[in-house]
Amino acid sequence: MKRQFCLSLAGLMACAGLAFAAAKSGLEVGSEVPAFYVQDVTGKFAAEKPLCYRCRYGARPVVTVFTHNPDANIEALAKKIDAAVGEHKREKMAAFVVVLSDKPKDHEAKLKEIAKKAGGLSNVPLTTFENAEGPAEYKLSKDAETTVMMWVEGEVKVNHAFAKGELNEKAIEAIMADTSKILN
Repeated sequence: MKRQFCLSLAGLMACAGLAFAAAKSGLEVGSEVPAFYVQDVTGKFAAEKPLCYRCRYGARPVVTVFTHNPDANIEALAKKIDAAVGEHKREKMAAFVVVLSDKPKDHEAKLKEIAKKAGGLSNVPLTTFENAEGPAEYKLSKDAETTVMMWVEGEVKVNHAFAKGELNEKAIEAIMADTSKILN
């Protein structure tokens, strides 16, 4: 009986370890944030060539959402982030959403629709990155549908990763609460 319990416990711990590994995505807290280029779809640079928001925002506090699926939850998150950026203009808070895709043009209409439904998203540009795996240096997991990273002064302070279906209202609340970690 004791042996069976230990084997069950070991199996449970192994499964928990696998679940934890699958949920890990993106740069670790404390890491330096490298530059990467996106195509702006809804922001003020939409008509221009690819640009580096990491470079543009410099040392400012930044929220970046990487996703494979620009759905209603991404819309809700973008809307809340947009409001937070507006509330924290004094702190120069910034944000952007990046849709990762091998066919980024296929997402442009959806991103424009999301921006329109969310009331314009005046503070959060919706962008695309041409590669479903994302920028290589960012180490985004293929098992994470959405990864949210926050940084200030070029250093990651927050990292949340969500498998398919895990980004929900409760997760969005946790993300928004963590914005305090990047505001000086």
